Amino acid sequence: MKNLAVIERILRNRDEFFIDIREADDLSGKMHAMLVSSIAFLALYGAVMGSTHSLWQVLSSAVKLPILFLATLMVCSPTLYFFNLIFGSNQSLTQNICLMLTAITVTAVILLSFAPIVMFFLLTTSHYQFFKLLNVGVFTVAGFVGVRFLSHGMRVVSRSGSGGAGARANVLRLWILIYAFVGSQMAWTLRPFIGAPSMQFEAFRQLGGSFYANIFASIGEILGFFTVR
Repeated sequence: MKNLAVIERILRNRDEFFIDIREADDLSGKMHAMLVSSIAFLALYGAVMGSTHSLWQVLSSAVKLPILFLATLMVCSPTLYFFNLIFGSNQSLTQNICLMLTAITVTAVILLSFAPIVMFFLLTTSHYQFFKLLNVGVFTVAGFVGVRFLSHGMRVVSRSGSGGAGARANVLRLWILIYAFVGSQMAWTLRPFIGAPSMQFEAFRQLGGSFYANIFASIGEILGFFTVR
């Protein structure tokens, strides 16, 4: 219940929540609640993604989706922290991680809210490429909302700091691009999340190609240009 209370506070009273982070009020408790909640929500959505194939794919996707987000966080968090330091931020590494966990938690909540819609299309269409692109669209929307929360949180937490707010805003935009590229490459490395019906279950696939090339190929198949595995 405490975990759900933290999520409700983020969504209903975000400014107060970010002020708590600025004042370093119970950061460990907040991080624990967000970590547990985001892992649970991401695992549930991952299970929905994997349900196109088999029980093994359901379990695999439920495990890999939280790993995707948390691994990307671990890779990218030092970059944001040190860039902020260079441009005059007084935030600690723990405060930075707490802000990024807030964005991930919001993203996870949005993903879970889309789960019934994704299940509806799963039950009413058998087109693998369409279902894959549908999930890419859902992740784009959820990621955008999460980034908006992160951007707002950075402004609130940095309000009591020194100058250089404009420079830090540019740093945040650059970091978001880095995070997106790292996340998409991490997702490509950990694939498949949605098992192709014509293929046997694979926990991981061989490296090769790229996330973006595969998305364009999927669009091409839907439009009837060619066929993608």
